[in-house]
Amino acid sequence: MNQSLSPAPKRIGKILKTLERAYPDARCSLEFSTPLELLVATILSAQCTDVLVNKVTVGLFKKYKTAKDYAGADLATLERDISRVNFYRNKAKHIKAACRILVERFGGRVPNRMEDLLQLPGVARKTANVVLGNAFRVEAGIVVDTHVMRLAQRLGLSAQRDRDKIEQDLLALVPHGSWTRFGHRMIAHGRTVCTAKAPQCRECPIGKSLCPSFSDQ
Repeated sequence: MNQSLSPAPKRIGKILKTLERAYPDARCSLEFSTPLELLVATILSAQCTDVLVNKVTVGLFKKYKTAKDYAGADLATLERDISRVNFYRNKAKHIKAACRILVERFGGRVPNRMEDLLQLPGVARKTANVVLGNAFRVEAGIVVDTHVMRLAQRLGLSAQRDRDKIEQDLLALVPHGSWTRFGHRMIAHGRTVCTAKAPQCRECPIGKSLCPSFSDQ
């Protein structure tokens, strides 16, 4: 463990450049072609792998093409259509209810403002950031999933445990305009190198000079 590094604001520029070099093409791994598809896929992805979600949405997106389709769907049928994902019953309720609000308040369209998205059932800041950053190219925040939470703490970018507080720490460090790409690259790094159970420090491009959690073991 390296505890003698400079404060996060002095290291963040080098960390950003290192992640950019290591993961230049990192992007959202959920497959979508419209903001509605991304909203539904992101709701489905909670506590579920993106790989499985993408398998489920292949058929789902062919069957349900508009918010009105989801809003008017029979709940039991929608549950069966997404039954391979975790917590599918709650997610079906959220999707149906969210799409009903889209139809009633937003003309059937997914809004591109954080405050509007947060009105939808099943949508918290993480989901809203995914939709805004990837469907609308709106940099409203940083996606903080389990990978980003873990890496933010290991890299000494936040000492918080709460997702929203971690995001606020990261927003203060990462330049606006880089928020979406930073999230993608942190997630890619967490999936491939800085994993939860066995971080591969010796293979890490960030390295000992920038990471307080680096271990030679």
